[in-house]
Amino acid sequence: MSTNKHPQKNWSAIKANDSWALFKIMSEFVEGYERLGAIGPCISIFGSARTEATDPTYQLTKKISYAIVKHGYGVITGGGPGIMEAANRGAQEAKGLSVGLNINLPFEQQSNPYIDTDKSINFEYFFVRKVMFVKYAQGFVVMPGGLGTLDELFEALTLIQTEKIKSFPILLVGKNYWSGLMEWIKSQLLTKKNISPEDLNLIEVVDTPEEVLQALDKFHTKDSFRPNF
Repeated sequence: MSTNKHPQKNWSAIKANDSWALFKIMSEFVEGYERLGAIGPCISIFGSARTEATDPTYQLTKKISYAIVKHGYGVITGGGPGIMEAANRGAQEAKGLSVGLNINLPFEQQSNPYIDTDKSINFEYFFVRKVMFVKYAQGFVVMPGGLGTLDELFEALTLIQTEKIKSFPILLVGKNYWSGLMEWIKSQLLTKKNISPEDLNLIEVVDTPEEVLQALDKFHTKDSFRPNF
């Protein structure tokens, strides 16, 4: 049996702390908007933080990022190791914009060394960081990843589906990796009418850097670049 006889008193103290946290949240939004708003068109690249540099997916990510930068875009990542490191590394080797939006975590996440020093931003709050990924991206390139990658993927799909943001290309790289997910979406979500057939058009599955660039070119014109909300 609980010995706490004053839940309302404790709840009031928690509410007071929440109010002060708003200032920290606001400061993260302000810094993100000011710094990312000045960098120009970028592509956000996502994937597992656990991918080793010897993994073929790491090498493919680096090639894709290199090609994206040579095509005139900057690259935004979560700033950590694995796929994020590969993307920043490819961008830096192409001598383009290499942005890292790092998150403070108890494990796994440290800024990789391939982020431009003036374009590394640290966040405390996941939801602020995710806003920055979406607001300034002209496309998502989603490499094989885990729960965080799926979280970012489905949040973007939901925002586009509900017309909270303008549409942009969402490219899943690796047909073998993503085929099971796509089949489940079609056999379960679509069959049970939990999504519309048009929603499938929000995703394109590709395998190569060339296919990534073709998809971006198919979607964008020279005058279409702008923040998404």
